[in-house]
Amino acid sequence: MKNSSLTTEALAFVLELDSLFERDRQELLLARSKRTTLTPKSDTAWAAPEWRTAAIPTALQNRTVEITGPAEAKMMINALNSGADVFMADLEDALSPTWDNVIDGQRALADAIRGVLSYQSPDGRTYNLNSKIATLVVRPRGWHLNEPRLRGANGKPMSGSIFDFGMFMFHNAHEAAASGRGPFFYLPKLEGASEARLWSRVFAHTEEKLGLPHGTVKATVLIETFPAAMEMEGILFELRDYIVALNAGRWDYLFSAIKCLPLYDKENTLFPDRSELTMTTPFMRAYAERLVAVCHKRGAMAIGGMSAFVPSRKDEEANARAFTAVTADKTREASQGFDGTWVAHPDLVSIARTAFETTAAAPSTTTTFDGKSLFPRASLAPFNEKTPTMKNIDTNIDVTLRYVAAWLSGLGAVAIHGLMEDAATAEISRTQLWHWRTWRSAGGAPISVALENGAAVPLTDALLSERIDRAFNLISKETVPSIAGGSLSTAVELLRELVFANELAPFLTLPAMDRLPKPQSIQGAENVHTANV
Repeated sequence: MKNSSLTTEALAFVLELDSLFERDRQELLLARSKRTTLTPKSDTAWAAPEWRTAAIPTALQNRTVEITGPAEAKMMINALNSGADVFMADLEDALSPTWDNVIDGQRALADAIRGVLSYQSPDGRTYNLNSKIATLVVRPRGWHLNEPRLRGANGKPMSGSIFDFGMFMFHNAHEAAASGRGPFFYLPKLEGASEARLWSRVFAHTEEKLGLPHGTVKATVLIETFPAAMEMEGILFELRDYIVALNAGRWDYLFSAIKCLPLYDKENTLFPDRSELTMTTPFMRAYAERLVAVCHKRGAMAIGGMSAFVPSRKDEEANARAFTAVTADKTREASQGFDGTWVAHPDLVSIARTAFETTAAAPSTTTTFDGKSLFPRASLAPFNEKTPTMKNIDTNIDVTLRYVAAWLSGLGAVAIHGLMEDAATAEISRTQLWHWRTWRSAGGAPISVALENGAAVPLTDALLSERIDRAFNLISKETVPSIAGGSLSTAVELLRELVFANELAPFLTLPAMDRLPKPQSIQGAENVHTANV
């Protein structure tokens, strides 16, 4: 049964977790909204020389290549069978959180833990797990996301983080622990040590409740927000009984850097096109090198980020471009000292592995941390040297519309123009549009946009609105399998709401969630505090 995991006992378990930790979660979210500065923080406990992070279990000691994707049966089977060392099953950025997807994801995870996951495609093909598969690590939703279809005892929506984590633990923790392959988690969107501390408390309580030894749970934290980069060592310290690695979540990190502009640059640094914001940009390189240094200082592993390129089995030229780009990206990460990396497609596993196995790490040159190297500066290329182009404005509009329309149709990871797009890359696109629209020079002039003929025009609201209409009309003429019904029109409505707002919305998924199809009822939830929606 689709809702077989939604037993009264399981729902009561996650409800109890939610009731215990919801007030603390809300306090942390309020602290985010009240942040007025962004400076490196330290603590005497963090700086103490003697502490180290948790021992790394055998199943996580080799993480040379990790593959990621949504917690959907077919994609999970392909990823687990890919030859990668680790598979991160995503319940967050790569999963559109329709109710069916959320519940099907939990069911697929339970089957994967037990080695019985299978899938039959509409054309009759059957997919099964190999005898040897990647180690499964689960990414629950971030602290900022709710599960609106379920309500806690206070009558408010339950935490999506608690629901995803609690359901997985209730149904699978003992099975995973017995095999030595979990329970393992990837924690997203943390904005500092205090938020890591809350996860540590949730882990400890859940282990005690389920009768598991302290430290059974193991976690990797994605450093994908600008505030978290300020407190990497604190995050390791607060989760030291559980944490085994940090990951350089580059795409969300770029999104966060743009979003945090008012907190560190009063002169409003102008971010260039997304294609200019590579990992060789000084502030991105400093972020990666800092992460490696902190991890190795404290005994944790450092995992590199995702290259968005995906190969094409139908286009040899596109395939070659993807292989070349991924090889260069992974060679750079290996030379920086990362212990492993991410890919988004099974065909890239061997490419990434070869890059790591044939590249020696350069000696670390990281000095005392004062945080300054992590901040974008107008004096450092490419900032304030290149104006956005009309081509890239159109690309950002196109990507956001295609992705949001697919997300509203139930797909959370979509290949668009040869790149794997998820919520993180869509966030960059729409945030850049807002950033460029609201940017003003010292004299109050709007940004200039470079045209293909070399001319430049001011980016007015009228021009931006015209380009959104143009993109809608062009996409409407195509047959796009990932876009269903009126989702493209809804995506246009949402993009306009976000781009023309006076204030930058913290996450596009928050207003997008209200536009997902609503289930008629929630089977199996009659005896707990829930909302029938």
